[in-house]
Order: sequence, then C-alpha cells, then structure tokens
Amino acid sequence: MIIRTEFPYATVHEDVRIPMPDGVELYARIWRPVTDEPVPALLEYLPYRLTDWTSPRDRQRHPWYAGHGYASVRVDVRGHGCSGGRPGDEYDARELADGVAVVEWLAARPWCTGAVGMFGISWGGFNSLQIAALAPRALKAVVTVCSTDDRFDNDVHYMGGSVLAVDMHAWSATMLAFAARPPDPLYAGDGWRDLWLDRLEGLEPLIHTWLAHQTRDDYWRHGSVCEDYGAIGAAVLAVGGWHDPYRDTVLRLVSALPHGRVRGLIGPWSHQYPDRGLPPGPAIGFLQETLRWWDHWLKGVDNGVMDEPLLRAWISDSHPPATTYARLPGHWAAERSWPSPSVVPVSYGLQGAPVTVASPQHTGMDAGRFFPFGNDADLPPDQREEDAKSACFEFPVPAEPVEILGRPSVTLRLRMDVPYGQVVARLCDVAPDGASTLVTRGALNLSARRGRERAVPWPSGAWEDVTFDLNGIGHRFPPGHRIRLSLSSAYWPWIWPRAGSEAGWTVDPAGSTLELPVRAASPAPEGIVFEAPEQAEPLGVSYPATLDDPRPERLVVRDVARGTWRLEVDPRYGGTRIYPDGLEYEEEAADVYEIQQSDPLSARTRSDWHVRLHRPDLGWDVRIETRSEIQCDEGGFTTSNEVVCREGEETLYHRTWQRRLPRAAG
Repeated sequence: MIIRTEFPYATVHEDVRIPMPDGVELYARIWRPVTDEPVPALLEYLPYRLTDWTSPRDRQRHPWYAGHGYASVRVDVRGHGCSGGRPGDEYDARELADGVAVVEWLAARPWCTGAVGMFGISWGGFNSLQIAALAPRALKAVVTVCSTDDRFDNDVHYMGGSVLAVDMHAWSATMLAFAARPPDPLYAGDGWRDLWLDRLEGLEPLIHTWLAHQTRDDYWRHGSVCEDYGAIGAAVLAVGGWHDPYRDTVLRLVSALPHGRVRGLIGPWSHQYPDRGLPPGPAIGFLQETLRWWDHWLKGVDNGVMDEPLLRAWISDSHPPATTYARLPGHWAAERSWPSPSVVPVSYGLQGAPVTVASPQHTGMDAGRFFPFGNDADLPPDQREEDAKSACFEFPVPAEPVEILGRPSVTLRLRMDVPYGQVVARLCDVAPDGASTLVTRGALNLSARRGRERAVPWPSGAWEDVTFDLNGIGHRFPPGHRIRLSLSSAYWPWIWPRAGSEAGWTVDPAGSTLELPVRAASPAPEGIVFEAPEQAEPLGVSYPATLDDPRPERLVVRDVARGTWRLEVDPRYGGTRIYPDGLEYEEEAADVYEIQQSDPLSARTRSDWHVRLHRPDLGWDVRIETRSEIQCDEGGFTTSNEVVCREGEETLYHRTWQRRLPRAAG
C-alpha cells in the first residue's frame, strides 16, 4: 500500500448541510481541491455515519480524489448520522429523490463544472445505480462496487426464491441498531437530542416489510434496475469480487448496457473496495482505475479507458480449502464482449440410478459467511463434511485444465412427495488427497421453479425438470483433480427450511446435467496490469486492546444428546475505537443460528447489539441495545425486536415489536 501525502492539488474540506425540497437537511462532508477553476463533483451517499463509522474508509479515498482535481462529497442518508428526518426502508422513493436533489445541488455549486459522478460500495453502489436509472441530467458516470441490479434475487433477503435466514435476519438487526444511533452533538449541535427522539419515533424493524413480500412483486421491482436497463443514463463501471454475493450483477450489466458506456471488473475480492488490501488479494490500484474513469466521463480526457476490455476478470487457480487467503493464485482474463465467444457451455451428464436426498437440517454449517468482509473465518472450510450430507456427482479433469468463467447451471429431474422444498447445488474442486474447495453454489426454492413472481406447490409424486444458475465464478480446475457437483435439500443457516422439507426429494441422474461455462485458455498473458494500490493518509483511529479474550468469529456448537447445532457469529464490523476528534465508540454484536438436525421447524435466529458513543470532554454518553429474534412454524414467521436507548443512566426510549407474518412462499 502506498500512502500519498502530496497530490497535484492542495485540498480543503468542510462540513455542510444540504437542503431537501421538504426542508430536511442532509449532513455532508466535502473535500475540494484548492483551485480557482470549477471541478466535477463525486458523490458517495450512505446511511453509515460519515462522522464516525465510515470516516476511516472515507479518509482513504475522498481526500485522494480531491487531490486529483475533484470535489469529493460524502453525504449521510436522511434519518442517519447527523442528517435530519426519519430513517426509511432501503432505497425507498424518498432516499432516491433526496439523492437526485443532492446531485442537482452539487451541480449548481459555483465550484462545480455541473458534471457529477456517483460511487459507492454495497448500499452506496446500489443507490448509485438506482439514481442513475432516474437519469438526473448532471449525473454523467457511476462506479458501482459490490452492488445489485436485482433486489429480490440477488440481495440479502432471498436466494433462488428462498428466504435467506443468514442475512435477512442479521441485516435487519444491524440496521435496527444503526438507525437507533443518535446524531453526534459535536457536529449536530444542541438540537441533537430532538433529532434523535424524532428519529426513534420513526423506527420500524425492516424485517416486517421484507417478510411481507415473499415473491418478486412491485416492492422488489422498485430499485431493481434490471427491470429497465435502458433507463440508466450514466456510464457505468461495475466492480465485484468472486467472494462477494453480488458479483453476478457485473456480468449482467456488461451484457445489458451499451458497450460504449459500460465496463466490468471482477477480482478475487470479498465485500470490500479492491484497494483496501483485505483478504483475499491481490489488491489493485483501484483509485487510479476510477480516476481514469472519472477523467474520461467527467472531464472529457481521451485516456483510452474505453479501449480496455469490456470485462476484466480474475481466474483463480486451484487452491486448498481455507477460511482466509492473503492472496489467491491466478491470473487476469480479458473479454471484449459478453457473452463471450471464447466461453462455450459444456454439459456433463450425471450418472447413476435415482437417489433420494434428505439432507440433515444442519447441512450448511460450513457454508461460510454470506458477506465475507476480509475476516479470518469468512470463507468456507473444507467441504467434505457438507459433501457427505449431499448427493455427489464427479467428473475427472482430463489432461488439460478446465477453465471456467461465468455462471454454471444445473438441470435436474426431480420427484417430490411434499409441496415445498429447496435444492442447493455446490460446485467443488476436489484434490487428489480428497480436500474439497467450494468454487461456487446456487439454490432454488422449488415452489419458485416457474418464476419468482409466484409460488407453485409441487404436485405430489410427480417428476419435473428444473433448471437454475449457480453464482458466477472464474476458476481453473487442474488435471488430476475432480469436479464435484453436490446436491442437498437443506442449507442452514443460509436457507430458511419449511415444514415437510425434511422429506427431501429424489433426483434422476439420467435426466440431469451440469453445464459449465468453459473458457478457451489464452496461449499468452492477456496484458492486464494494474498499478499498486494507493490511498490518502489514514485518519488515525486507535483500537485499544482489552483484557478480555476475543470471541471466536464463527463457533459451531453441537449438542449431541438433543441433536441440535448452533452457529455463533461475531460479525466484527469494527469493535471499540477512539477517533481523533475524541469520540469513544464501542460496538459489540453477536448473531446466533440454531436448528435441530431432523426438524425444520426448530430453526431459530437471534441477534444482539450493544453500541456506546462517549465524548468525555462534552459529558456525552449514550448507549443503544437491541435484540432481534425470528422463528417459523407451519403457518408463518414470528419476529421479535427490542430497542433500548439510554443517555447516561436515563432510559430515553424503550420499545418492543412482535409480528406474525404468514409464510406464503419463500
């Protein structure tokens, strides 16, 4: 990592409040180059508190952009941080309208040329695309990192039409705790408490809405730019990582958008910006890559950025299973079009007699984290235990490597005696010593086999063919290894099971195939080179050591007598830290997933959060505690949520919610 302290421009920064049409003000921090000439503006728009939570990451990139001739702007979404108003749902119409208003406000500043770009990762990548689809005139280009174009089938809520227990639950709990945090009086001023109390009155656990929409309806179509790619008016640089759940968006965008205004980049990374150096690597000079994008689209510089391949993708070499990798082996591949003529679908027929698959309900405990963030226990360990709970079909790799790039798919001939169930397909690279490395996976809720818009029960005893894609991947299987397709009927805690699903289903190999996107190996290096990563000088946050031993990141506990399995997760978003402005910030979270190995109705989730914000110099000390639980019986889901907020020893807010939500699909 190269830390830059000198740039082509000196920089200044200021905090401002941006007025919205309804009078609410959004809190913003603006870094600008010192120049008499107007410059383009870059916007990152998030709910994650620019004065503390994202400030270390913000400091890495916003001053860097300012030093290279851009006004770089970080804005807190309404109802979060020091912005006014009440928190809303993810990407709701109010958030997007506010975003358009911010773009127009920036374009009208005397220091701005009138050209605006948007960038962001995850939430900020989502709303960059969504605001681009609203086509404000000033928004010329976006860089969207680890984002989705499909809010129903490629987000944290549903997967293949099935309820995602792992992050539907955890993310709702996280956002409940995040939305309950107060404005900081150092920046919000004396009115911080009134802002906070009004914000708390508007709190609502997002899980209530998400579980109320169990098929792809108008709620999920809102904000899903795949509904109309033609609405996107800005040029799009789409970026993802093979260890991020949203990477298929990159493949869809480079296929759907005009090639004259889109480029795609997929590396080996987790859910992180590619310059941060968090595993798995290698990291790249991502800020330099995006600067070329901005210079071309916002300043009109003819720098050859659009002469780059349409898609640059990392192809991982075979590697032993591990939960983290500092650097993965592999190489960069270049594709000038997508779908690519160099990638050919190759079918592998499954072999053998029909087999009934009734996986234990704890199958999936070795799935790894849905959102890898670069922590030590994020990625899936050796898959042999998961494979033993699945039906496995193997294909030896011939004398030449098999290189794949894109989305594998499976077609399965199935019979089921119950109306509902799920099928999960995992593609593994099996070494000669038997070690099984997860390459990619996919899932299908069998009631969603005829489309995500409706639930169609399975006719008892009937045979049907179903086809679904696995997540995209770039991987090279070497000679002497085996390609293993593993099929299971359970995948907890990723997929929430349903009553009757313990019966499983029967697969007929004679009518079933695995299709791999096999890429012709390039005879020579493909000429893709990135600069070394560099960033601006770090913020200087300190992370004090504690006397307590840290909790394990992921702990699996088996109660042999009861037949229960419990997964305990510490998400490790940041822990305790002290900021240079004197803020002491404490954060603890724990997610728990439990299931009885033979009972799908035993599934339980729980998430507990504790946040403390303390300014000793101001005598300011607030605490937020939340608890969220979900369980499901034959009729539906029961959710429980609680929030307690204290200032000093005084409880200012305490509320509980309990909802019953019918299980109509999912």
